[in-house]
Amino acid sequence: MMTHEIEKADLSNIILIGDRILVKPRNQENKTKSGLYLPPNVQEKEKVQSGYVIKVGPGYPIPKMTEDDEAWKPKGDDVKYVPVQPKEGDLAVYLPKSGYEIQLNNQKYYIVPQSAILMVLRDEGLMK
Repeated sequence: MMTHEIEKADLSNIILIGDRILVKPRNQENKTKSGLYLPPNVQEKEKVQSGYVIKVGPGYPIPKMTEDDEAWKPKGDDVKYVPVQPKEGDLAVYLPKSGYEIQLNNQKYYIVPQSAILMVLRDEGLMK
C-alpha cells in the first residue's frame, strides 16, 4: 500500500468526497496476550483494524427530482445526498486494505469507503 504524505494540513480544511470516511487508527497493542512484542509491520497487516472517525463525506449523491412541467422554475444543479452512517467521533472497525493510507502532520490516517466499515461504536465520551 502506497502512502501519501501531507504536511501542515488543517483537518478543518479537509473535505471528503462521496461516501469516503477519514479514520485515525487507534493505538493498537504491540504485544500478544502471552507478552510477546510484535513488530510494527505485523500490526499493520491485520485484516481488520479499529480507529476513530475524524471526518465523513456527504454520502451517496442522488439526482434531484424535478417536474418538467414547471418551466418557470429555475433549473439548478442541486444534488441531494443519502448520508453515510458513521459519524465523527465513532469508533469504527474497518478493513484497511479497502482504503488509502495517508500521513497528515506526521500521523497516519485511512480514507475508506463506507463499505469498508464493518461496525461502529457510538459513545459520546469515546474520544475524550
